[in-house]
Amino acid sequence: MGSATVKIVGVDEQGNLEWYLLEPADARVEQQVERFLARAGEAGAGNPAAVPTPVPLVATGYGRKLVRQASGVVTEITCHAKGVFRELQQGGTLVDIGGQDSKVISIGTHGEVLDFAMNDKCAAGTGRFLENAARRLDLPLERLGPVALASAEEVTLSSTCTVFAESEVVSLLAHGVPVEPIVRGLHRSLIKRVVAMIRSVGLRRPLMLSGGVVQNPAIVRLLQEETGEEILLPHHPQLMGAYGAALVALESGNSGRFTGGKE
Repeated sequence: MGSATVKIVGVDEQGNLEWYLLEPADARVEQQVERFLARAGEAGAGNPAAVPTPVPLVATGYGRKLVRQASGVVTEITCHAKGVFRELQQGGTLVDIGGQDSKVISIGTHGEVLDFAMNDKCAAGTGRFLENAARRLDLPLERLGPVALASAEEVTLSSTCTVFAESEVVSLLAHGVPVEPIVRGLHRSLIKRVVAMIRSVGLRRPLMLSGGVVQNPAIVRLLQEETGEEILLPHHPQLMGAYGAALVALESGNSGRFTGGKE
């Protein structure tokens, strides 16, 4: 249950991702969860023998405590680390850029969380920062990355606060500054915030990314520029939190009890 999107992931008995559903987050959370679970039943109907009754269900994300059907709730930090470690088969530094917050997680060689930093008090450094900018610039959100990468020039924004940055964008537009270098500068501002979090935790190679925002190609490119590191991406970066939750659910189902760790 993310702030921007809701996902549900099903795994087989070996923990392989079998199917998933993804929708924008609905204000009517309970109805959306019921709809997802009904569709999950349909997804498993093709192989009933592989679906235990009841199916172990673990919730994570911004609205995890609203999923009353879940047998347990686990933080996004634990779930993203578990999902990415399972897919990429190595520890390192994971950057998860979500709609409401961003996290930098140091993952050990056995998939354990060693340390983390979280940006959850300010929209700067999150998807919300880019959403607000896209709205102000009258650009579709999916166009922000390509527009940023197409610009050879870049405007330096003096403010890291999303509210003040929006005012700064308005001022730049009023002074005739083209949209493209502004968009690139906005991405640079977000990336610098993320890099500061990486430094606070300490870079443990390789550098990995998850979260819906990293589908923006400018995020990946500029983070590579700022850090000088090659970046590893899972096949479905937006699903890694839900995938990790499904792996926790699988473990709890196999053991007969919830062992999802600390909330």
